Amino acid sequence: MTSVKEGGPHALFEGSSRRWVRLLPGVVAIVLCVCLLPATSILLTKYYGLIAVAGTGLAIAQVAPLLLAVVRPLQAWYVIFAADVAGALALLTVDFPERLLWPFPSVVMVGYVGLCLALGLSERRRTLLLVWLATAAANVTLMFFAPHGAGAMDLSFTVLGGLALLVAVALRERTEAQRRLVEQETISEAERARRTLLEERARIARELHDVVAHHMSVITVQADSAEYRLDRLPPNVREEFANIASTARNSLGEMRRLLGVLRNEETHDELAPQPGLAQIGQLVDAISRAHVPVEFSPCDAKVPESVGLSAYRIVQEALANVVRHAPGARTQVCLSVSEPSGGEGGAGGGRLTVLIVNGPSPEPRAVPLESSGTGQGLVGMRERVRLVGGTLEAGPLPDGGFRVAARLPLNEEDFT
Repeated sequence: MTSVKEGGPHALFEGSSRRWVRLLPGVVAIVLCVCLLPATSILLTKYYGLIAVAGTGLAIAQVAPLLLAVVRPLQAWYVIFAADVAGALALLTVDFPERLLWPFPSVVMVGYVGLCLALGLSERRRTLLLVWLATAAANVTLMFFAPHGAGAMDLSFTVLGGLALLVAVALRERTEAQRRLVEQETISEAERARRTLLEERARIARELHDVVAHHMSVITVQADSAEYRLDRLPPNVREEFANIASTARNSLGEMRRLLGVLRNEETHDELAPQPGLAQIGQLVDAISRAHVPVEFSPCDAKVPESVGLSAYRIVQEALANVVRHAPGARTQVCLSVSEPSGGEGGAGGGRLTVLIVNGPSPEPRAVPLESSGTGQGLVGMRERVRLVGGTLEAGPLPDGGFRVAARLPLNEEDFT
């Protein structure tokens, strides 16, 4: 449903995603015109006694503008309201039975209620209040000229019009609130995904700092101790080693200062040495103790620390997802290293393949620890794989299980 808009004409429900909803106002307007136009003409001429030309003309003026109400309801109200008042005055010139409603016949009120619904769905509250006040003022004023005396039924025009305006406004505001809620949920989900990505990047940066800091520390120690370990070094070589050690120490200092921006009071546990391939076995053992049968195929290959860390985190998250969403499911964890495509020293570098496959939960009635996932674990996996230049495939299996396959390059120059 469309909200209140300014500017040019706007069709009712034009913002709806459903085609039948967008067509509904036009269809209703056509049905009302087809039904009310002949009924109003016959009622005014045959029962109220107006001449055919006057009755038909009033009927057209009171009903036909309903088609305009689909796009310009306020302009349609000007025409119909004036025609209704003119029709009430015209009926004062004829002698009609006392049982018939005046100043507004029943078919006229049906059309006016439909018009008020269109107004309530499109116009502002101030405009709607003025419309209802004008309706009430005209209704009450005409009652002073009632040919058969005024009664409570003569106020039906005002009461029904006001109720139609209230119903339309309530429906419009409820739909608008639902639309805003959906938009807010969409924005919140996007912000949640973005926050998860940033947190994962910060965590990766902290972990990579520990990996790189280790190598930089080794470089510093080797450069500082070179003059004691190696005999008869020329002065220029000693100076070069001293420069290397100084540069390494400066780099470590810069890294620690940058890391202070990323760390907070809740990350003290991350100061421990970062895990790698060797610790995946311990992780599998811990999951097995949680009654999750895991078959583990280890890999003893030497890989860069950043790749080993990424592999560990991917296995950790995948196994955590098994525990959360498929408790007790049989799981396979396989690590393997492929040789470079060009052989030793060839153009293509080797890759570490990390494969985690789990079947469905063994008990069909088993209740997952989490009924619905947020996808944050997959976000972290993809970010880790992307940063090392690898690829990730993750998705459900036909039997109800899940498969995660990551391929990580082993040549650091592939992703540095």
